Amino acid sequence: MRKFLQEFKDFINQGNVMDLAVAVVIGAAFTAIVNSAVSDLIMPLVGAFTGGIDFSDMKLYLPLGAGNSAIAYGNFINAVIQFVIIAFVVFLIVKALNKARSLATRGKQADEKEAPHCPYCLEEVAEGATRCPHCTAELPAPAAPVVKTPAKA
Repeated sequence: MRKFLQEFKDFINQGNVMDLAVAVVIGAAFTAIVNSAVSDLIMPLVGAFTGGIDFSDMKLYLPLGAGNSAIAYGNFINAVIQFVIIAFVVFLIVKALNKARSLATRGKQADEKEAPHCPYCLEEVAEGATRCPHCTAELPAPAAPVVKTPAKA
C-alpha cells in the first residue's frame, strides 16, 4: 500500500498533471468567454439578419403515441449555428495570436541558423560533414548551416 501511495504521489507531482490541470481550468474560463461572445454579441446579429427567427421553437409533432411527442429539430439547428460561430471565433482568436507571435519573433529569426540537410535524401546532417549518415551519399561540399530568412507578412 505504501508503494502504491508513493507512485500516486509521484504521478501527481509530475509536471504533466499540473499542466493538464491548469489547461482544464483555463479552458473552462475560455469556454465561458467564447460562449458569452457568441450568445451576447454574435447571435443577436444573426437574429437581426434572419428577421428574429427563433429556431429553438421549431418542432415536428409525431402523431404516434400518447402525449405531445415531438422532434425538436430547432434546438439542433441552434446548436449547429452556435458550433459554427464558436469555431469561427476560436479560429479568429488563434489567427490573431499566431500573427502577434510571428510579429514578436520576427527580429529573432534573422539570427537563427537551420541545420544543413543532404541534397539527396533531405535528412539532417552534421555541420562540416562530407558524407550523409543516412543515405551515405558523398556531399558536393562540406555541410554548412543555412541562415533562415525572415518570412514576409
